[in-house]
Amino acid sequence: MTDPATDSPVENAWTKLRRRKVVQWGIAYAAGAWGFLQGLAYVSTLLDWPAHLQKLTGLALLTGLPIALVLAWYHGDRGEQRVRGTELAIVTLLFLIGGALFWRYHSVSEPQLATPTPAASAAPASGPADNRPSIAVLPFDNRSKLEDDVFFVDGIYDDILTQLSKVSGMRVISRTSVEQFRDTKLPIRNIAEQLGVAQILEGGVQRAGDRVRVTVQLIDASTDAQLWAENYDRELTAANIFAIQSEVATAIAAALKATLTADEKTRLNAIPTRNLEAWEAYQIGKLRMARRTSAALADAERSFRKAIDLDPDFALAHVGWGDSLRLQTEYSGAPLESALALAEQEVAEALDLDPNLAEAWASSGGLAYSQARFDRAKDSLRRAIELNPNYAAARHWYSLVLNETGRRAESLVQIQRAAQLDPLSMVINVTLGDSLMQVGRFDEAAARYHKAMQVDPESPSPYIGLGTLNAYARNRFVAAVPLADRALALDADSPLASAVLVMLRLDIDDAPQATRLISAATSRWPDEFYVNAYAAALYGALGDGAAAERHARRALAAWPRDYRSVAILSSSDLRKGDAKAARARYASIYPELLNSTNPKVDASNYQPAIDLAVLLQKTGELGRATALLNGSEQAILSISRLGFAGYYAGYGITDVQIHALRGDTAKALAALREAEQAGWRGPLWRYYRDFDPALAAIRDEPEFNAVFADIERDMARQRAELAKRPKDAPLDLGESRE
Repeated sequence: MTDPATDSPVENAWTKLRRRKVVQWGIAYAAGAWGFLQGLAYVSTLLDWPAHLQKLTGLALLTGLPIALVLAWYHGDRGEQRVRGTELAIVTLLFLIGGALFWRYHSVSEPQLATPTPAASAAPASGPADNRPSIAVLPFDNRSKLEDDVFFVDGIYDDILTQLSKVSGMRVISRTSVEQFRDTKLPIRNIAEQLGVAQILEGGVQRAGDRVRVTVQLIDASTDAQLWAENYDRELTAANIFAIQSEVATAIAAALKATLTADEKTRLNAIPTRNLEAWEAYQIGKLRMARRTSAALADAERSFRKAIDLDPDFALAHVGWGDSLRLQTEYSGAPLESALALAEQEVAEALDLDPNLAEAWASSGGLAYSQARFDRAKDSLRRAIELNPNYAAARHWYSLVLNETGRRAESLVQIQRAAQLDPLSMVINVTLGDSLMQVGRFDEAAARYHKAMQVDPESPSPYIGLGTLNAYARNRFVAAVPLADRALALDADSPLASAVLVMLRLDIDDAPQATRLISAATSRWPDEFYVNAYAAALYGALGDGAAAERHARRALAAWPRDYRSVAILSSSDLRKGDAKAARARYASIYPELLNSTNPKVDASNYQPAIDLAVLLQKTGELGRATALLNGSEQAILSISRLGFAGYYAGYGITDVQIHALRGDTAKALAALREAEQAGWRGPLWRYYRDFDPALAAIRDEPEFNAVFADIERDMARQRAELAKRPKDAPLDLGESRE
């Protein structure tokens, strides 16, 4: 055994390193670490593990390299085992340095944008903890008592709230939530409990001639003690109003010991417009837009356009106009191409006027999402959140983008954070309900829909959410259809409400009524996405290939990643003997499924992956088909079988399709029976029974037909029960709990 002390003085350094196997150990360690990181990256993508885990692992392996080299120096020469004091001291020092690096990495990580842990889907519906100082700004009193001053007062109030939200060191509740407490008689403590904050800011505004007085006070909700108060009496000019708002925000940040960065100070001192009338019109537009009904969105657009007419350089008004146009394509069936083109123009104008405007970046992300440009959407929305961590709408849209790209756990965390910032927002509570439904937390999802109904009883969205949950998570169509009826009654101009009612009627096996409804909807909204997507699905399930293909093309023109429409058109290509066209369509819309021998399959594309596997099996590309089936099987592990939110379902009978395409009939039939007994009833169970090419191999099996016969009998029972239901019967909202 060689003693390190006996090294030859003439032996050069390189020879020593090789003799002690330092070089060999180093190369082996680097190769092993690289291979491990590649494997971890693959598994992380497959199982939706957080990127944060990969970074920490890489840091750990990097820290371990010098330790491995030290061990090689002392033990690599013919198995030297004795641990020396010098060696122990060096290894201890390296461990301390590694620990310091880990601490440093953790301390500089940005908490608001941190990737959630794999357990995020099991987090409470209220979301991850936010320990920043928290504040809610109650609507200000109109001290002048003049009706004409209402929007002026609200404008000052809203801008003070917005200024506060720019301070990253505080958690500030959004306006839609605090608006619920306008003119309330509730004690401060109760309001704070409902909003989840520790401090309340209240105040009043009085306009008299060419003077304005703003009075504000900050209250500790737990003790009802006044922490800070101030009166501002100024000449009525836009510059003075915005100066007051900046001074209030700065003073409150100081009172709550929230540090302002240099960029935040700059943004606090910005003057968005010098035209008070334009400012009031903008505030009216924001209030209307929050309702999300077709009529309210049209009113909002008019208000934003008025603001721009009064001040063409008012960046926020350009953002508002763009947002109202984009939302009207979804809620009102506005022409998609022209509306989005104009919206993009308005948002670009806003960014030209103010490149650091969080609202403009958020709207840019929302537009990119509407156009399926997900990378751009993520970048824009992350920039919006960096500029304003308290901007609930940006986190809401970011959650939608993450969900669309298969990152459902992270999506849930972002919408939970949005709900913390805006706990009484109708639309955020509905989206949180959708996200909870997608991860199988049905009771919590129902609770969020109920909360949204309480916030805005006139909005159709919560009724759509609860209706689809009752149908596709609980197999209670008798409760679901009346909820969809109520949604359509609340907003007869909502194409989504019409489309959802069509699907429910089809799945309860009332095809005549479903056909009548979809015919009326497609006549009224010939180019709207939801209407055409659901029409394509309905006609596909009824065997009308020509009508299904026609509507599928229209749906894809509005939303290019609608997998059902892609499948309908590709099946049509196959029937015509044009497999090349079908394959090219998938390559264009889902390039990640065909760009390598290791396709990227996740929660966002597992269903088109299976549809593509059917095609590839027919064209002889069996290896690719197998890879897609394997990826899909892994992707559904983190998804609930049941559920339906918007245009996302649980995985339904995807496992049945996979087993059938692999030729494992016994497993396919067992999974189908398991799904039926769990309550699976679609959506589109008739299509799977009669036409789905993935199930062709088992369609003639007696058990296959027996399962669907049981489903058909259940639907007949529920349809008869629904027919007996009195028209004036109260809605069955069920029970919910968080």
